[in-house]
Amino acid sequence: MTPNPSLRQLLRPHTWKPLRVGADRHASVLLARRAYHPARHHELAQANALKYPRIHHDDATPPMRIPVFREKFKHVEKDTVIEEEVVVHGRLQFIRRVGSGLVFLVLRGEFENLQGMCNVRRLEAAGVDCSGLRGLTQLLNRGDIISLKGKATRSSTGELTILATGLPEILSPSLVPLPFQLADMDSRVQSRHIDLLANRKSMDTLRLRSYIIKYMRDFFHERDFLEFQTPILAENAGGAIARPFVTNMVGESNPLALRIAPELWLKRLVVGGVDKVFELGPSFRNEGIDQTHNPEFTTCEFYSAYASLGNLIRLTEDLICGTAQHCQDLIATKLDSLPRIDDGAAKKFARPFRQMEFIPSLEAALGFRLPDLEAEDALDKLVSVLESKGITVDDICAPHPPILPKLLDKLAAMYIEPNSADAPLFITHHPVCMSPLSKSFVCPKTGQHVSARTELFVDGMELANMYEEENDPFAQRDKFIEQAIRHCDPSVDHEQHIPSPPPPRRGAGAEVEGGEQEDGEVPLIDESYVSALESGLPPTGGWGCGVERLVMLFAGTRRISDCLSFGNLRNVVGVSNLKKAQLQSSSSDKKDA
Repeated sequence: MTPNPSLRQLLRPHTWKPLRVGADRHASVLLARRAYHPARHHELAQANALKYPRIHHDDATPPMRIPVFREKFKHVEKDTVIEEEVVVHGRLQFIRRVGSGLVFLVLRGEFENLQGMCNVRRLEAAGVDCSGLRGLTQLLNRGDIISLKGKATRSSTGELTILATGLPEILSPSLVPLPFQLADMDSRVQSRHIDLLANRKSMDTLRLRSYIIKYMRDFFHERDFLEFQTPILAENAGGAIARPFVTNMVGESNPLALRIAPELWLKRLVVGGVDKVFELGPSFRNEGIDQTHNPEFTTCEFYSAYASLGNLIRLTEDLICGTAQHCQDLIATKLDSLPRIDDGAAKKFARPFRQMEFIPSLEAALGFRLPDLEAEDALDKLVSVLESKGITVDDICAPHPPILPKLLDKLAAMYIEPNSADAPLFITHHPVCMSPLSKSFVCPKTGQHVSARTELFVDGMELANMYEEENDPFAQRDKFIEQAIRHCDPSVDHEQHIPSPPPPRRGAGAEVEGGEQEDGEVPLIDESYVSALESGLPPTGGWGCGVERLVMLFAGTRRISDCLSFGNLRNVVGVSNLKKAQLQSSSSDKKDA
């Protein structure tokens, strides 16, 4: 079958030319590094090493993973050769020739290294033709994926080694040089796969993320929670104040939205009889990117029937303290490129965590009593007092006009959250206007209407949000309406401005969690959720945590992008744009030819 012309062009050997990408210097540098190396291709082709063979396992010499090899033969003594013959596969990290009779290789697989040794005298004595060994070892490059058959031994220096009983086989050659280190941030972002190969800290951070997620799953399974998967794409985004990503399905007129949070779906499951449920999965917010925020992120949420706020706090302490100890052990044994969590740092997470009540703490910091936060003129009164104290509200809430929940959230970030710098801090009993999905009560200290809610902060960063869920359908709908009215343009008739049921422009029912909201946008009233409450939601405690935030804390990194497999959304889109630039350059080269 003859390939079509376009495919033939793609299959022919490339002649590298510098990519013309205008002023984008970083993309040009990156593409130069990733450029095809004709000399490397030529030498591999000349040696007939561009085969990319399938894996064939011989029952007589079974393949063995490098970690298994190291564990199984860890007691082998010096100069002892185990007669069992095995095959190992790995990426070549290092090759060194000692005279004409010895070749040492270092293979890496599953995050562990293994030394290999080719002894020409022993190979020839076993009938192996070594005439091509010199050429093969000159051909091998750091980064090549190879296979090596041999027996376990320990070298004179005490290093566990696989003593080759055959020549190394190239399974997949590296056509580009694998650097020993990749320090340039642009290159690390655009070539994440190279970053992971060259920088152990990058890989160890992602490995820690995987271990943390497994620990969280095990934690909830051990406490009889069931893991469910809820819709990611639906008519309403639901669960928090944030701008959703909106799309359309072919053949359907109604727009759809990616979920902001799984909360309302999970509580429907509790109504349906799943008393203890959790979900670990992606959520989306169509908002800005910074060091602690990315439009796509991973959350863990759980809901437990008959759990009080005190139960949620104790469960959170158990989870965070257990995770801290687990990460301390991992970093000490497996992930040693990450900052050590010493005993002093571990004591930081000693129970019980400190608690501060929202309104009394804010009043103490500001030096005055807050007005009645349920009054219609609460925002005006609070703004007036703040301005009299020299606090410019417009600067705090910029770029959007102030609304009461957002202003209170900003004030808490300024005056309460910094108290979490030395140890974990629970901020409890937020004003009811900030928590429309939680149960509420009158605070005996302040006389204010507050929510049965708390947030956990560590080092000034929010880790978890939890509360006793509002299960009164009448109170829930009233809170949705009050929330919608607060976000309305005051010049518009409120009752006509509240969409119910609406197109999915906003989250349906929301807690204030630092998301930026466009002026005039209105949170939705999810009538189907209110209807579900009419079937009876038992008294329920709910909890949510950003997984990347947890990884950031224990990996010792300040950037959420370090905790995402391919960085933040800007990095992901940048890689796609780079590929487009490559294709455009390739097309231009063809025209020039």
